[in-house]
Amino acid sequence: MNADSENGFHQFVYETMPYRFFIPENLEKEKKYPLLVHFHGAGSRGNDNLKQIAWVKLFAEKGMQKNNPCFIVAPQCPAEKRWVDTDWHLPKHEMPAITHEMMMAVEIISGVIAENPVDTERIYLTGQSMGGFAVWDILCRKPELFAAAVPVCGGADETKAGLIKDIPVWAFHGAKDKTVDVTRSRNIIEALRKAEGNPRYTEYEDVAHNAWEFAYSENGLSEWLFQQKK
Repeated sequence: MNADSENGFHQFVYETMPYRFFIPENLEKEKKYPLLVHFHGAGSRGNDNLKQIAWVKLFAEKGMQKNNPCFIVAPQCPAEKRWVDTDWHLPKHEMPAITHEMMMAVEIISGVIAENPVDTERIYLTGQSMGGFAVWDILCRKPELFAAAVPVCGGADETKAGLIKDIPVWAFHGAKDKTVDVTRSRNIIEALRKAEGNPRYTEYEDVAHNAWEFAYSENGLSEWLFQQKK
């Protein structure tokens, strides 16, 4: 571990992928803690091992941690790469082969779980934009791993809805999004409901692509998220 930390997020590198890892203060012996996995958007790609925590660090603030202490892991995708190999502007996509970047992220998550007192009944998932696609993608690939997910302005392969219908989801999107069309969230939510799932969905009428600025401060979100358990 590098001694440098940002907002309590220690920096690591797994093979070639940088990632940040937040550890709650005053861990109690013999107690297990939830893990929040965050996938950043396209603007945070690179290798500085910093940009990717711009929004997830909200969950590390003292007020949030006081009520819901949790581990947080945030991998960083290299420049020009994607978590999911699909065009974000398409009206739909079929789940492609897993990317090398997603495979490394999965291995990082596995390592964090193995090496820390993580409550495996309470592993949560969130991400925005490119990271919103990542949330839907990994949720469909590893449905047994996650207790709940919060995808923001992402898109999914709607034909996979049956795989994740029983996982609590609260999705967010801006109605005026011109980068990832709002129909991407509407369609997967509809597919989940048709599969007899019970997802939550919040659409911001006058918001464009920056829905995460509103979603992560949405009233009741953190309470809802941390109540979920497999």
